[in-house]
Amino acid sequence: MFIKQILFILLIINFNYVYAGVKIDHWITSEGSKVYFVKTDHLPILDITVSFKAGSARDNASNNGIASLTNHLMLMGSDGINEVDLANKFSDIGAQLDSGFDRDKSSFSLRTLKENQEKAIQLFNLVLHKPNFNKGIMDREKKKYLASIRQGETEPATIGSKAFMKTIYGNHPYGLPMSGKVDSIQKITSSQLKEFYDNFYLSNQAAIVIVGDTDVKTAKDISSKISSGLPKNLKSSFYAKVEKTEKKNINIPHPSAQAHLYFGTPIMKRGDPDFFPLYVGNYILGGGGFVSRLTTEVREKKGLVYSVYSYFMPFLENGPFQVGLQTSKDQIEQALNLVKITVKEFIDNGPTDSELEAAKSNLIGGFPLRLESNKKIVEYISMMAFYDYPIDYLDTFSDNVNAVTVNQIREAYKKRVNIDDFTTVIVGIE
Repeated sequence: MFIKQILFILLIINFNYVYAGVKIDHWITSEGSKVYFVKTDHLPILDITVSFKAGSARDNASNNGIASLTNHLMLMGSDGINEVDLANKFSDIGAQLDSGFDRDKSSFSLRTLKENQEKAIQLFNLVLHKPNFNKGIMDREKKKYLASIRQGETEPATIGSKAFMKTIYGNHPYGLPMSGKVDSIQKITSSQLKEFYDNFYLSNQAAIVIVGDTDVKTAKDISSKISSGLPKNLKSSFYAKVEKTEKKNINIPHPSAQAHLYFGTPIMKRGDPDFFPLYVGNYILGGGGFVSRLTTEVREKKGLVYSVYSYFMPFLENGPFQVGLQTSKDQIEQALNLVKITVKEFIDNGPTDSELEAAKSNLIGGFPLRLESNKKIVEYISMMAFYDYPIDYLDTFSDNVNAVTVNQIREAYKKRVNIDDFTTVIVGIE
């Protein structure tokens, strides 16, 4: 109990140390796993994250949900140890186990006090190397999945998001619901989970990130032990490319008080050469909250919405650019038309000099806050490792933002963002 209290106290303290660059050591294990290591000594804590190309894009229509269910069940018992005993073993040494999941990746993370890291890593490796995939637990968790999916089928935001992704991606797996569908989940077996694990939780595709109070030699030993127990499959395929789909205008009836709008199309993937002009430009257009163009035009001047946003969500393959808002049903057409006008004007003319300077100031000024703790460093570097970002990405981020010009934004948006390709999904009107 005392150890857990210490860890809890350490976790709730906000360590606002000055960002002066993050030194990243990196290597490849003998099994082919990519490793990024950052030594920090402001806390006696070690954070480890391991990511796999095992996201929902590995699903197909018949087994939709298998990737998510595999990720979830890996926390539910390992090496013959049941879920309760496994959770207690982590808790007894003050360690925290967690998982993450999205369309591209499945990940697992460990946070442990330095003094208990050996025991914690042994348990972590059991989770990664020897999941039980117990049928009884799987059947129980399936029921929770199905209840959540059925609940989502009544909620306008969930309905709209799923319909939007399905429409802009067609038959590509990015268009499938990340958690699966009722009929496909019901058919998944524990043996299929094991097969999915063997096919996609691979040492040669794993990205391991270690951040904390240890040295390179120890980090190399940890990464080798993690990598050596994972399945191997050098022939494993990567995700299918995103093909352009025909734009559609879809209205979905719903008794909600407001109409929900989803407007956009796939445009950008990770590592895109136009990333910084598109990213900085979007901060001005709709990503900067109350200082964005869309907020000024749709909210401040017309009072049509409380909030309106736009964002790029890059994946391993082309991810969506999306504009979203909620408004009263009798104002949705007016709001949509104003969004179209605002986006089109931005594509044609780009931002003003003053808008660009304000955006740069906010983006650069806020960047150190993204790296103010072990946890945030782990999250950022895990993204870098998984998506093969340059090792100096953090060091050059501010310079790359500062180098963006009005002309670069204008050219990138004219070249990459065509509003005539945008699909519109509205939930809440006939």
